[in-house]
Amino acid sequence: MHLDHLRWLGGPNLYVSRPVAIARLELEELTGRETTDFPGFADRLVPLLPDLTAHHCSAGRPGGLLEAMARGTYFGHVTEHVTLELSSMVGREVFFGRTVWAGAPGRYDVILECPRDEPPEDPIVERLLRLAMRTVAELLEGGTPALGPELAAIASAYGQTRLGVSTAALAEAARRRGIPVRRMGRLNLLQLGHGRHRRMVWAAMTDRTSAVGMEAAADKMLTKCLLEEAGLPVPRGCIVTSPEEAVAVLAEIGGPVVVKPLSGHHGEKVSIELSDPAEVSAAFREAATVCEEVLVESYVPGRDHRVLVVGDQVVAAAELSPARVTGDGRSTIAELVALANTDPLRGEGHDRPLTRLTIGDTELAHLAGQGLHPGCVPADGEIVMLRRNANLSTGGTSKDVTDRMHPDVIRLCRRVAATVGLDVCGIDLRLPDIGAPAPPEAGGVGVIEVNSSPGLRMHLAPYEGRSRDVAADIIDQMYPPGATARVPLVAVTGTNGKTTTVRMVAHLLGQDGRQIGMSTTEGVYVGNELIYKADASGPRSAQMVLGNRTVETAVLETARGGIVRRGLGYDRADVAIVTNITDDHLGVDDIDTVEDLVEIKALVAEEIRPGGHVVLNADDPRVAAFAERPTVRRRKPVVRYFAQSGANEVVSRHLRADGVAYFTEDGWLVEAEGGRTRALLPVGDVAGSFRGRADYMIANALAAAAAARALGVPMSLVARGLQTFDPHRCNPGRGCSFRVEETPVIVDYAHNPAAVAAVGGLLRRVWGRDGVATVTLPGDRCDDLVMETAREVARSFDRVVVYEDEDLRGRRPGEMTRLIIDGLTQERPDVRISTAGDLKDAVGIALGLTTPGEPLLLLYEKLQPVADLLQTLGAAPTPTSETPR
Repeated sequence: MHLDHLRWLGGPNLYVSRPVAIARLELEELTGRETTDFPGFADRLVPLLPDLTAHHCSAGRPGGLLEAMARGTYFGHVTEHVTLELSSMVGREVFFGRTVWAGAPGRYDVILECPRDEPPEDPIVERLLRLAMRTVAELLEGGTPALGPELAAIASAYGQTRLGVSTAALAEAARRRGIPVRRMGRLNLLQLGHGRHRRMVWAAMTDRTSAVGMEAAADKMLTKCLLEEAGLPVPRGCIVTSPEEAVAVLAEIGGPVVVKPLSGHHGEKVSIELSDPAEVSAAFREAATVCEEVLVESYVPGRDHRVLVVGDQVVAAAELSPARVTGDGRSTIAELVALANTDPLRGEGHDRPLTRLTIGDTELAHLAGQGLHPGCVPADGEIVMLRRNANLSTGGTSKDVTDRMHPDVIRLCRRVAATVGLDVCGIDLRLPDIGAPAPPEAGGVGVIEVNSSPGLRMHLAPYEGRSRDVAADIIDQMYPPGATARVPLVAVTGTNGKTTTVRMVAHLLGQDGRQIGMSTTEGVYVGNELIYKADASGPRSAQMVLGNRTVETAVLETARGGIVRRGLGYDRADVAIVTNITDDHLGVDDIDTVEDLVEIKALVAEEIRPGGHVVLNADDPRVAAFAERPTVRRRKPVVRYFAQSGANEVVSRHLRADGVAYFTEDGWLVEAEGGRTRALLPVGDVAGSFRGRADYMIANALAAAAAARALGVPMSLVARGLQTFDPHRCNPGRGCSFRVEETPVIVDYAHNPAAVAAVGGLLRRVWGRDGVATVTLPGDRCDDLVMETAREVARSFDRVVVYEDEDLRGRRPGEMTRLIIDGLTQERPDVRISTAGDLKDAVGIALGLTTPGEPLLLLYEKLQPVADLLQTLGAAPTPTSETPR
């Protein structure tokens, strides 16, 4: 087998609503061969990966894969399942896979689910896939693959890139609330929500965590001063910078003492309960390896506790115990440590609920102090402490004691958090009993440390006691129950009219003053400002809009290319518009038929929020049928049809069922619901519609009106928006009319047969004669589509100037000109054809072919060169309402 390429779809896609990686496999010598061609293959595979017996496959039940292999299945399919099983073995919880034919013998696309928060384009997927391919190949050759070393390396790499326990819990809690979650790169940084409701969280640090509070918490001495001045109990202590000073502090405050780095964390190089000057001196040297300044403070007897305060509420408390093992009467301490580390809950660092135990210098010294060493065999049931300090990061364990907290202790902790000024605060306490009264004057309690961005795992998965969903408490603090995390989102797809409809929807929604974020093929806009100039109709641009803190409503052009190559850039829309589906982009991205396009565009209608709105073109049977797709029906959306006439059978049937529709009637745009009809405005008043003669512009206006009304825009504002949607200002490059001396020039982006037919028909209706067309077409379309588009040009124009854009999109120079000419002459042998080297020459030739008052249609690939040329020619923008009657 050969891996041709691998690509990632980070958002909802044609296969599943979660991220996937798609691997293009070439089976090469295995083409046409199945598992039954290799007797004993399954018998060798299953002992190697025994959990494959539980894979459902298409049978929908455990054992389905084994049944498929027994009947005979191809090796792309086998590789898919082996990859999924290897993923499970390294801790990646993924379940979805699919293998589909990719257009040639032996060529398959293997679709593999990826964890939601895995970094984009993470190499882990490719490593697992290649290991699966090698495993299958070696088994076919009669070998026995050694999976252990490579799997261990992959598991280690995955542990480094996966979200930490705290961050993963926050992501899960946010999703349970329906809050959008996006991991930022490879960091433990999450973006929550959309637009003006967007928030950020990094582990347990939120975007509203006080920087002053964090600095205060990071400086242990400063924390002590703040708390002491507030009358809160803290141990006595001093900062020292030498062993001699540390010993002097011991003599001053008396033992026992604690020695720790002033800016340390996770219990690193902390020594406790020291009374001997030599121990204190040695502890100073250890702590100084972390920080030059070392804190020596009095030791507070009692048990170690961590209390979590979120906002002004105590939400969890845990009692902490140092790393320890329990003897069985047979095993050495070293063996007991190794046995404890086989617990899947233990991992390196903070990626698991518990940290792996170690026997390092600190542990050896502590054992020696007890008269023990790693080779000792503890008695059955004997507990051996490996360390003094009770930190989870050094192998300690936690027991939930939240319900035992005395009200005095709760009040104390709330005061501590408020004094330091942290919205999420971890407080380290020592006291004999967290359930007993602990007023400050009683003594016997000490606030040892205050922590910003505290770890949550001790509360989420305590070693003993009830788990606490503290991640949900933090999310509720960021988004109080009932608060929204989203802005209204309109997604627009289709073949023709997408950009115009997006711009028109944004214009209508902006009539009430809200800040609109918009992505189109021309760029990303926030309000009236272009913030990113590019073909911005894919997921990256959608995320750019949704991540902008000023956006109050999002309108997203959602094109075929982005869906196929990267998936959607959002998880669900409030309104989905499908304008139409016609021949276009065939032969690109393995899209060969209109039916392929239908499946791609349908995703936008399917990824709608439950109870949202789908706006569908009832004049296009393919689009109208989207309302009946099972996935759409499950979301129970409000279906809003639009059509040129209320006589449309789909619309009539919909209205009889008390549905909502938009169409034209007696020269008016109307909104109808059941048997009631309300007039919006006269058809001829729609800006850019050439007094209502541009049918496609009326269709766009109806779709935009439907979306705006779905989001609650009043009828009067919708009407005003449709009247003021000036093409030159609001929709440049789409149906814009200019005048160069006596020649009307219509600039449009029509680039497929349906679009050219619509524009050609408009010019005939307006000017009553054939005009001149200046034509270039995208080079990434298949030959048949290019020629059909050219034939459509010939049906409307008897004089055509052909030129090639600078971006040939993979074509050879002159190739597109030849195809266009062939299409023109096939349809209309008498058509007068001129060729030009570039846009400027083409327009010059075309202007020379026109007679006074005769229209010139200018098709283009990039708008800016057209705008520059028209300015050079002194072209004057003309309102479409001034065109001939």
